[in-house]
Amino acid sequence: MMVINFRRFVIVLTVVWLGLFVLVPHVLVLLTSVMSPDPQHLAVWPLTLDSWGRLLEPLYAEVFWHSLWLSTLTTAICLLLGYPFAYIVAKLPGMWRGLLLFLMIVPFWTNSLIRTYAIKLILGNKGLVNSLLLASGLVDEPVQLLYTPFAVIFGLVYVLLPFMVLPLVSSFGKLDGTLLEAAHDLGAGFWQRFRLIIVPLTMPGIIAGSLMVFLPAMGMFYVADLLGGAKNLLLGNIIKNQFLVVRDWPFGAAFSVALIGIMAVLLWLYFLANRRINRQGGLDDDGI
Repeated sequence: MMVINFRRFVIVLTVVWLGLFVLVPHVLVLLTSVMSPDPQHLAVWPLTLDSWGRLLEPLYAEVFWHSLWLSTLTTAICLLLGYPFAYIVAKLPGMWRGLLLFLMIVPFWTNSLIRTYAIKLILGNKGLVNSLLLASGLVDEPVQLLYTPFAVIFGLVYVLLPFMVLPLVSSFGKLDGTLLEAAHDLGAGFWQRFRLIIVPLTMPGIIAGSLMVFLPAMGMFYVADLLGGAKNLLLGNIIKNQFLVVRDWPFGAAFSVALIGIMAVLLWLYFLANRRINRQGGLDDDGI
């Protein structure tokens, strides 16, 4: 009886917590997005859809596609770097695997904003990279690295790479080595084993890691502010500016709801893909 009551208490507490600190704030943001802007009171009646209509303006559509491009490229680079690294880490003995994962997580002990400032110092005209290039004689003057798309992508990859690696390490840890041995005995080469066995079986980790990189990348406004300048904005920069600079809360709320909608669609596609992969795995197991 005590166990049942405790379980009910935990469920009720969780529902109340999610309702107060997740559902209610989202409802308030949605309500703000259909209100009228006001310089003094931020958002007032009457209700209007003007803020939603402004989302279709060419200026903001350009920012959206630019943000989408930067986030997609960041995700692709994290996948190309993280996939072989996760494979190597997953194959190491337990002590070395734990050590490498620990070293990868250690930077999280420092605030990401401080680490972004460190990148700014490294890529600056008088930073480490340009100092090495000048000292080696490869260039005669500092190379402009800051305030470029390269700097934004570099910062996003640096901050988000561990979010790609961790799901991949988990997927590689669950990979059945006997399948690879059987494929090798049947004459399958490395690329055949990689394409037909390794990639499909680690697809849940690929999708999860891609989402964990892509979704935050679209909103990390401080990375774009510090490393990209005014020409390399993300969706998060527009939202931040509308709330803190322009003080047009309805438009900022509309942009926030639109970004949440994009995230919801991507998560829905992830669950569909994961369910399909699990179903195919179940059918294969039944067939075997």
